[in-house]
Amino acid sequence: MVGVGGGLGSLLRFWLGSYIGSKMGTRFPYGTFVINVTGSFLIGLVYALLTAKTQWSANWRYLIPIGFIGGYTTFSSFEFETLRTVQDGQIGLGILYVGASVVLGFAAVWGGVVTGRAIP
Repeated sequence: MVGVGGGLGSLLRFWLGSYIGSKMGTRFPYGTFVINVTGSFLIGLVYALLTAKTQWSANWRYLIPIGFIGGYTTFSSFEFETLRTVQDGQIGLGILYVGASVVLGFAAVWGGVVTGRAIP
């Protein structure tokens, strides 16, 4: 279920990102931005729906939020984890998680590019 959902989510991410990029240009990553925001909305929506309806099989949780939305964007998982941390009353930890994820994530991407360019 995770693999099927992940494959479909990844295909949609590629198609939608390419489509938006072809329409709006790539100077700003509009495609990724739209995907990250819509994925964050979708994971919240699906979580609310799946937890409110107890008759849903666990397979739906594997297929949709973990597989499909996880394949569509991992940003949604990051946002959801931040929400849960804040909802648990750990606001400082949530802020730290956001700041550290953005700063260290950017540094990691930059470091990967520098390392990749250094390999002959």
